[in-house]
Amino acid sequence: MFPHSCQCVCLLPTPNQRQQCLGLFFYSELLYTFYRLRICDYKNAAQHVEKLDAAMKSDLQQVRHIQELTTELNAISQSLSRSDLHNRERSSLSERQTQLQEQLRSVTRSSSSGKDSLEPSYFGNARQAWEDKLELAPPPIDGEWLPRSAVYALIDLMVVIFGRPKGIFKECGKRIQSGLHAIQGELAKLGITDGMREVDLQHSAIWMAGLYLMLLMQFLENKVAVELTRSEFVEAQEALVQMRNWFVRFPTILQGCQSIIEMLRGHYAHSVGCFNEAAFHFIEAAKLTESKSMQAMCQVYAAVSYICIGDAESSSQALDLIGPVYRIMDSFCGVREKTSVLFAYGLLLMKQHNLQDARMRLASGLQITHSHLGNIQLVSQYLTILGSLALALHDTGQAREILRSSLTLAKKLYDIPTQIWVLSVLTALYQELGEKGNEMENSEYQRKKEDDLQKRLADAHSSIHHIELIDKVKIEARQLHELDIKRAIAGPSMRVNLDIPESVGLSTPLPAPSSSRLVDIDTGRRGKKKI
Repeated sequence: MFPHSCQCVCLLPTPNQRQQCLGLFFYSELLYTFYRLRICDYKNAAQHVEKLDAAMKSDLQQVRHIQELTTELNAISQSLSRSDLHNRERSSLSERQTQLQEQLRSVTRSSSSGKDSLEPSYFGNARQAWEDKLELAPPPIDGEWLPRSAVYALIDLMVVIFGRPKGIFKECGKRIQSGLHAIQGELAKLGITDGMREVDLQHSAIWMAGLYLMLLMQFLENKVAVELTRSEFVEAQEALVQMRNWFVRFPTILQGCQSIIEMLRGHYAHSVGCFNEAAFHFIEAAKLTESKSMQAMCQVYAAVSYICIGDAESSSQALDLIGPVYRIMDSFCGVREKTSVLFAYGLLLMKQHNLQDARMRLASGLQITHSHLGNIQLVSQYLTILGSLALALHDTGQAREILRSSLTLAKKLYDIPTQIWVLSVLTALYQELGEKGNEMENSEYQRKKEDDLQKRLADAHSSIHHIELIDKVKIEARQLHELDIKRAIAGPSMRVNLDIPESVGLSTPLPAPSSSRLVDIDTGRRGKKKI
């Protein structure tokens, strides 16, 4: 159904139609992008993201040009209304007014859905018309899918989602801020300011409020993921607290976000070393969603947290979580679940000292991750485990090569925990090879990174938000009265569905396991139970 829908829509706009109906172009390209990202086809998704971004920038430039023309035209009209204006000056201004009207008519004609002429009153409203509407078709069908501001925000979101796994954090940060600023502006227009709650919304504003609130949560989710990857734990806390606060204020509209918030609480807890709490939140997140993909990913995340705890009971719990996902890993749309569960299972096998099986599954997972996902954090973590395995198997040449590649990727991501993890394995490698100079230099660099991480962790732990985020209590919104619930969910507004698959918005990278717990291969007192 999805591919067929994409083809049907994308066959419609010819270059001329695309210029006249830019909304149709954005709709079709976004549809293709959602689909490609859903099936983890990042290579082919790239061209659609680039087209969308280029078209948005071009449209923005044209809108600004129209705004400039309209502002000047309004100023001239105001001057011409003066009774004390000299004839020569009036003639000059009238000539300029005619020129501006012709320029405005020329600019808008090609993109005004085939309108050959514009009413005089249109010139005063040109800015509003151009800012708000992206038409899907010429008259008489001239409807729109989403307002221009929402489409722009979606395009920024696609750039973030596509760039984040590749570590393009500077551009992602700009787009996140741009998207949040635009969305907050639109929410303010709807009267949604500090303190307003769901039950205070005007009925006519519910649908648009739901649209922008869902987009807001997507941007905040990606901000949390970026900040955790960069070990900016306090920044991640703030974004996550914002998500929680929005959910508490708009629990019915944002009911689908509760599981995402719990999952992100798990990622935060894991990143700051609170593995028991992380596992709790991941399991809660799995309970709160009906999405099989989301459930599988949360089970894998919880398993990794249990593995990092390191005792026999936790390893058994990890295996109980990994097993069901591993058995159905080929049934999911795309490969995200498969690469994640192969990572977790390979890590568990390594802890059980089952090195050859671990190596085989990790190599398979790495190949799929590299070919399809392009998630360099996951690639870096795969490489680090494989480097550890190569060292354990006394293949020092391969270990050195793999670990250097992993360190390069971890540095690109500013991923300090993974850097420390790699450096600790490299130190063990240099010890085995008797390379004293490299060992001392590497150890010194590792100590600096550990000091940096400890400072960041101390800042996070001392924050007023830390305890409430890791606390083993599910976030509960204030219970609405029955009448309030009926009012909030009345009409089509509550099923805000932009058809953004969970594999797009929920691709938070796997948490970086604690280096001290993963480098040391656990020979295991428990039996080598297999899936």
